[in-house]
Amino acid sequence: MNNKTEKPSGLSYLDAGVDIDAGNELVERIKPAVKSTHRKGVVSGLGGFGGLFQLDTGRFREPLLVSGTDGVGTKLLLANLLGRHDTIGIDLVAMCVNDILTCGAEPLFFLDYYATGKLKIDNAQAVIEGIARGCRQAGCALIGGETAEMPGLYGQDEYDLAGFTVGAVDRAKLINGSRIKAGHIALGLESSGPHSNGYSLIRKVLEQSGDSPSMPMGESTLGEALLAPTRIYVKTLLPLIEEFPIDGLAHITGGGISENIIRSIPEGLGLEIDLSSWQLPPVFQWLQTRGGIEQKEMLRTFNCGIGMVILVAEGSANELCRALADAKEPVYRLGRVVRCSNSSQLVSYLRT
Repeated sequence: MNNKTEKPSGLSYLDAGVDIDAGNELVERIKPAVKSTHRKGVVSGLGGFGGLFQLDTGRFREPLLVSGTDGVGTKLLLANLLGRHDTIGIDLVAMCVNDILTCGAEPLFFLDYYATGKLKIDNAQAVIEGIARGCRQAGCALIGGETAEMPGLYGQDEYDLAGFTVGAVDRAKLINGSRIKAGHIALGLESSGPHSNGYSLIRKVLEQSGDSPSMPMGESTLGEALLAPTRIYVKTLLPLIEEFPIDGLAHITGGGISENIIRSIPEGLGLEIDLSSWQLPPVFQWLQTRGGIEQKEMLRTFNCGIGMVILVAEGSANELCRALADAKEPVYRLGRVVRCSNSSQLVSYLRT
């Protein structure tokens, strides 16, 4: 009887499903895109253990650092279904920088996390180059990130994204809603589509309706309308924040119009929103019709065509609207802030 134990064959990380060489190749491929985002303040490039950024203390007298982190939810599944990976990175940046913009903060730098079951270099490159495009739109630097290949945790065709941004605002210029009073006006800026929220419901409507993503939708197709990258409002709003007394900003994300604007308003106040002040874009009309979605559910799930809301005193509203018009930025006078003692009915809707 042979009691000898056979030696196991020499295993490698590749045998376990992790391709180190592919990861190294990806880093080399994305270096030009990453470098294209660099701005004043960037100290380090890719390859270190940490990204370095020097805050310009000459520009910020009493700087507050503002951070934000987010993902893009199940919009990733739709991008995978349609084989479109070049814009989802813009979504990731937008979700983070638009959030910190509501404090009046200028985004300074960004980091990303890309996790997958099997690293497909072309797909990953497309995603990260999209992140770089988003960073250029926001004026922030992509100074680092992490690519994690995790077989067994994700399927071979699956990937997930997370992002993190840091910005700065002078304490004296911080926007926190504290100056908002009854009578303030809510001005809405257009979204590019559903942005990155409500996609579990969107995918359900797409599945149950049987409609093809290639069907016409406005000037594009349904698939293109659903994957339209989230708008980045930084370069539109930062100059206006310097020029006008903007007292509140609300990024319309998960929770839709009903649950986001109210986050920027002090206790004891509510909102009256005129639903006739803007037209529901075609992609939202499709969602409501084909999904049989009630208006209340639409308003608390989707942005319904309004991606960012500005809250400003009535005396400044007209001048701000003119400035936005001069910048070729459509703006809608959505309604006004009102006194409200009923905490269960902070937002009321009407049609004029």
